[in-house]
This record gives sequence, structure tokens and C-alpha cells, in this order.
Amino acid sequence: MDRQTYQRLYDALATYEDVHRIAHAEHWDEELLFVIHTHRVTRDATRRFYVVKRQVPRLVQQYRKGRSILEIAAEWKFPPVLMGQQMLGELGIPRKKVWQTFLHPETAPDDRLRREVEALLAADMIYSPRGMELQRDRGRRGEERLQRWLEKHGIGYRTEKDLRGKYAKTPDALLDEPIVFYGQKLTWIESKANFGDDVELRKNLKRQLGPYTEIFGEGAVVYWYGYVDGAVSPDGILLWDGTTFESITPVVPARPERSPAAHPSRDHVRPAHPASPPSAPRSGLDGTGGAPPP
Repeated sequence: MDRQTYQRLYDALATYEDVHRIAHAEHWDEELLFVIHTHRVTRDATRRFYVVKRQVPRLVQQYRKGRSILEIAAEWKFPPVLMGQQMLGELGIPRKKVWQTFLHPETAPDDRLRREVEALLAADMIYSPRGMELQRDRGRRGEERLQRWLEKHGIGYRTEKDLRGKYAKTPDALLDEPIVFYGQKLTWIESKANFGDDVELRKNLKRQLGPYTEIFGEGAVVYWYGYVDGAVSPDGILLWDGTTFESITPVVPARPERSPAAHPSRDHVRPAHPASPPSAPRSGLDGTGGAPPP
């Protein structure tokens, strides 16, 4: 997706309702737009979290005079669940009980707070338990697509679960043997079920991708929802969108006959080539497909 289009969508997707409106009016994939909307909301919430927190005592006074927490959250353009959690804490509810209330509204201290919490949960598609499960589901689907591709082409791999406790950081798939893509030997592939804009790329590089290259060598990352045109990855890390990745067909050459005394080489690689030259990332969710809470 070109940067101008991405920035226009990012600026326009202020609310969840904007996701439906723009998807219908401009024929974008709705899930792609929701991912971009999530980027915007979580970054803004992180940036303004303490600004809003300083106002919470005054906002609680408004609540006590009859205003709803949802109305206050809308006025401040702040995620409903985050606003509710801060205000319940200011009302004297212990932190552990606050989160329990958002998991089980029926445990709220009184009927008014129960109704308030139910309204906040219904209005928040990002920070509510339902929103977080949607984010986890996108991640699972991305990892499953990666694993299906590896298994389809007979490429052995180990997952994060297989490697748990063995390394400080582990990719979604550590290949048993490297593959080669346009001369670059790849030993790992990471799945990202979001859109790779500049902020996301920098964050992922610092937290995950850079450390992977230090531990395992060169690798690649698949952004299932695509990434901005002109995005540049550092040496040793390839960027793929879903369409490009799923067009790659690994070719496993016939292995030469070995004498009984021969030892298998750990340097054997499996070359790979794309079915067609890599294309620019597409703007829709053709195979392209959270931001985590602050």
C-alpha cells in the first residue's frame, strides 16, 4: 500500500464505525481496516494515557453527578474499557477486582456499575476481553497459514512451543535446514498478523527481529496484511506480504548418494524461488492478514 493511501486511511479510521463505513464506501477489506484502526487507537491511548489519568478524579465527580463512563470516554476519545478501569480504580475498587469486573460484569459492586461495565465492553473492540481474543485469533490464523505452507513443501521446523526455554527469544518457525531466496539463506520465519507501517516495523525490529538474527542468523517476516511501499528492512531480514510469501515454491534438489561412512552436512540448504517475481504489497486482504494494549 502506498504511504499516502495508508496515511489517509490511518487518519480517517478514528472509530470502529469508521471501519464499517470506509469498507463499504471504498470496498476495502474490513479486517485490514480494523487492523489499521487498532494501530491508531492503541498508539493514541499509549501517548495520552497519563494525560487522561491525571483527569480521572475530576471525571469521577462527573460520574457521581450522573454522567455515564461511556459518555465521558467518548468525549475524551479514549478507549472505553481503559477509561472504565481507571475510573473504577478511582472509585476505590482494588485493581484485581476491577479486572475481574470487566471479565464478569455480574460481580460489579452495584447495579449501576454493572450496567456501565456492560456498556463499556460492548463499545470497545480492542481492549475488551472480546477484542483481545480477536487479536489472539488473528495471530493464531497467521501462524497456522505459515505452518501449512511449510508442511505443504516438506520443510521441517520447530515452533515457539518446541523451543521454549532454550533461547531468550524464539521465532514462530525455526527451520530445521535453511532455505535460499534470491541468494539469501534463511533460517527462520516470523508471522505477523498485522500491517507493517514504519512504527510497527521499528518496534518489531527492536523487540524481536533483530535479536533473532543475532541468535539464529538471517530470516524473514511475513506481514499478512501487507506493509507500506518502500519499507526497508535491515540486512539479514526479508519482508514478505502474504501474497508474495504464498507464491514462493521451495525446490528441494535430489541429494547425492552417500557412502555409509559419510556424515550428513549441516550446511545443506533448500533453495527456493518465487512462482513469479515478488510483487508490491497489495492493499486488500488477499492473503495479507494488534496492536497490543499499551
